[in-house]
Amino acid sequence: MAFSPEDLKIMDSIIKRYPRPRSAIMPLLHFVQSKAGYVTNEGIELIAKQLELEAAEVTAVSTFYTQYKPSAIGEYHVGVCTNTLCAVMGGDAIFASLKDHLGIENDGVTEDGKVSLEHIECNAACDYAPVVMANWEFYDNQTVESAKELVDSMRAGNPKPPTRGPNKLVTWKEASAVLAGLNDGLAHEGVQAGQPTLLGLKLSKEGK
Repeated sequence: MAFSPEDLKIMDSIIKRYPRPRSAIMPLLHFVQSKAGYVTNEGIELIAKQLELEAAEVTAVSTFYTQYKPSAIGEYHVGVCTNTLCAVMGGDAIFASLKDHLGIENDGVTEDGKVSLEHIECNAACDYAPVVMANWEFYDNQTVESAKELVDSMRAGNPKPPTRGPNKLVTWKEASAVLAGLNDGLAHEGVQAGQPTLLGLKLSKEGK
């Protein structure tokens, strides 16, 4: 895909945030992903040119982190935690049911391009297990049925809001722009830390 003069200005502003230009590799990869939906070869070449690096150096970063996708995924990317606690609390059953419900396997994308599915490791939200994420937003205390309802709402074009964080679920491209450092104005919406997360702090203050 071609990058516009405005895109290049945004990339330049991202680079200027850092004392060393190469430190901007990760947000620039997110920005490229926000335009195409995944990290394109053209995007890697452009980042390398902007930072005066070899394309292999940029590629090494993009292939190391699983948040960067090498091919197109769904408008809503659903990750089901299958690490120990979420798994025993129902994560494995949720993942298996969603594969069957959507007719796709791990890393698959529905035919309409709306939803992709991935089993992921710990989301650092064990107090809400089992946890499902969509475009990196939390859906806590899920069940097989609630997870099916969630992906159905995405395919219908009206995704359910996250249980924590913003009051609406943005698209994968929009989420990538936020991770690049572009402000969407939603950072302070919704619940940031719920009671299960704060319970340890509460008990420590009570001296228990």
